[in-house]
Amino acid sequence: MNIEHTTRHYADITCDLLAFCVFEDEGPKGAAFRALDRLTHRLAGAALSSGEFKPELHRTCLIHNPKGLKARRLLLIGGGKRAAFSLARLRELAGTAVRRARSATSKSVAFVPPLESNTADCARVCVEGAIYGNYESDMYKTRDKEGKDVELFLLATRRGPARRDIEKGIRRGTIIGNAVNFTRTLANEPSNILTPSQLAERAVAIGNEVGLSVEILEREEMQKLGMNTLLAVSRGSDEPPKLIILRIKRQMRALKKGEPLYALVGKGVTFDSGGISIKPSEKMEDMKADMAGGAAVLGAMAALAQLRPRRRVIGLIPAVENLPSGKAVRPGDVVKSYLGKTVEIINTDAEGRLILADALAYAKTLGATRLVDMATLTGAVVIALGSINAGVMGTDQEIIDRLRGNCEITGEKLWQLPIDEEYRKAISSDIADIKNVGNRSGGAITAAKFLQEFAEDTPWVHLDIAGVDLDHDGRPFAAKGATGFGVRTLVQLFSN
Repeated sequence: MNIEHTTRHYADITCDLLAFCVFEDEGPKGAAFRALDRLTHRLAGAALSSGEFKPELHRTCLIHNPKGLKARRLLLIGGGKRAAFSLARLRELAGTAVRRARSATSKSVAFVPPLESNTADCARVCVEGAIYGNYESDMYKTRDKEGKDVELFLLATRRGPARRDIEKGIRRGTIIGNAVNFTRTLANEPSNILTPSQLAERAVAIGNEVGLSVEILEREEMQKLGMNTLLAVSRGSDEPPKLIILRIKRQMRALKKGEPLYALVGKGVTFDSGGISIKPSEKMEDMKADMAGGAAVLGAMAALAQLRPRRRVIGLIPAVENLPSGKAVRPGDVVKSYLGKTVEIINTDAEGRLILADALAYAKTLGATRLVDMATLTGAVVIALGSINAGVMGTDQEIIDRLRGNCEITGEKLWQLPIDEEYRKAISSDIADIKNVGNRSGGAITAAKFLQEFAEDTPWVHLDIAGVDLDHDGRPFAAKGATGFGVRTLVQLFSN
């Protein structure tokens, strides 16, 4: 999709569809809507007064051949309450415009954001939303693909900020939007196609494209290093494990004394059957997306390589497939981690924390002084928070506060859960240093406590994104399937 910017009045823009936002608590009284109504010879007002259009959030009304406009269609989009308006909501409205344009087979869309949305950040989120809305997850369909992609998204803003600032916002939004969609594609891929080896290959390919150095540790290297908790998960599969290490080429220099190095660590289980502790068959197909955390780290690192963050950052993705076989790890087995701690494996379906344990510890060996991990880790967090919020826990309160403070910008909601020391008792083992699961109580928290054992004293944040990685229903601004959750969160962390 081509993206352009114009300061021409929207009435003079020739396009297939012109999208205009209307706030619910203003309706026909808003100054911007009154101007639109005059231009369209009262057509816009008639849609409101007749009840055909109610400006509730994401609701739309399509008017064909509107008088007074050069656009072939006028799309009214409900913006919800003005008091609730935010950058995150603006992103959704732009996505809604593009999704509705696709259904109307409109190839060119001009989007008129609300008047208070005339900044570089607003331009960025509009572009992110447009790219997000133009995505479909039907990549393996051989029929019924009608080529509905929007080809031109025109951002129509009034004169004000320097055009260079708006263009900068558009460039940034394009980078982030494409990174999110790249992440969605990875998580949507079937696991017979996206194996650990293929995930590593795609990391190399995107790295060559954007300026990432990609190092792949193979099984033999991990065996020499003693990464036995990571390797234990992969034992039941014929697919070899990989540890993908990402570095931004522009940042590849020796660390200065006292300079922080952030490590982003993402769970990369390309398929999770549960191993010997096999999962129920219902919805097991969704376990192809159990690498969504790893995909988000790869997408975020690809974006950061182009955006040149001020902070030094590396990415690690332990990639494995978890299957049952005669070679698979068993409940009751004890393995020794890279850090030297012994782990009693009670449940082989609690595999994500095992691969993250070795990756977090190894990140510190690489010089990391602050750790952030992202994983579809527990069903318990879904029970606690549903599909609205991801859970965030950790020992680095400064980063947690920044992540949560960014939610109104990213649109990716986070809720902090406690990790009191008393929860540690649930994962105490009688025969090893620690066991990989406790009882059912506080399952998301005890999983985080397990990871804390391997972060040790290094400031660390854990994001449990189970429940927000997939959308089974679709939304007005997005297709069904993988959400790409976490990319915007991680990129914004290094942007403010």
